[in-house]
Amino acid sequence: MRFDENSKLYKLFQSLYGGEKLTEAQITHRFGLKNPRAAVSDIRFRGYAIYADEHFDTKGRRTIKYRMGTPSRKVIAAGYRAIANGMEV
Repeated sequence: MRFDENSKLYKLFQSLYGGEKLTEAQITHRFGLKNPRAAVSDIRFRGYAIYADEHFDTKGRRTIKYRMGTPSRKVIAAGYRAIANGMEV
């Protein structure tokens, strides 16, 4: 699947691919995406490893920051098993 290079999703992808770590609030404000989790899932389904890292601020509030990373061997193995079992890609 290719990205529409003028889309909000593509701009989010470029930021993550460039090494940025973004919270859901940052994604909403910066890219105008109303459902950041769905946008991240869309990028994941296109084959990119997006991780959700948990952070706590000085007041103990929990936030999630999304970042692009390298998939683990376990994830790659699961993908190969799914393909071998006839799942369409």
